[in-house]
Amino acid sequence: MSDRRSSLWALLGMLAAGALVAPVAVAASPGLGEPLTEQELESVSLTVLPNGDGLPSGEGDARTGAELYARHCAACHGAEGEGSLNDRLVGGVGTIGTEAPVRTVGSYWPYATTIFDYVRRAMPYNAPGSLSDDEVYSLTAFLLFANGVIDEGVVIDRRSLPAVEMPNRAGFVHSIGTGD
Repeated sequence: MSDRRSSLWALLGMLAAGALVAPVAVAASPGLGEPLTEQELESVSLTVLPNGDGLPSGEGDARTGAELYARHCAACHGAEGEGSLNDRLVGGVGTIGTEAPVRTVGSYWPYATTIFDYVRRAMPYNAPGSLSDDEVYSLTAFLLFANGVIDEGVVIDRRSLPAVEMPNRAGFVHSIGTGD
């Protein structure tokens, strides 16, 4: 028992000695980069709300989006959005709430504006933010068309996109910025 006590006192002594050592000064900043100007910060402000607030000017359609999808998305998501290296984007409607839900743009996402917001922020995987707003609108239109949400000839823009009713819209709690 005395060996245990000795070890405990030795450990406590080391901890106390460590607490008495002067803290090392840490720089407030690593000194990397430059602060963004207000204009630069605004150019990367990408928030799009479910009601469409934050959507930029521009437009797109599914036919143009199909070409862009083949070029920028099919390698990761499959030629028809069926999934490949990354998630499936098409199908699964009616599976949410079952024992084997298939979460896709068409079956799970509650707001069409979320498609635009996500694609603009994060896609394509190897070059996020590289697509123009018209290209993002076209890809959004293609994904909506591929999921049977809109007809192929529908033009999507900042006014029409928030009006698109997604199949799983009622499957989520509505909150700020939804208009519901």
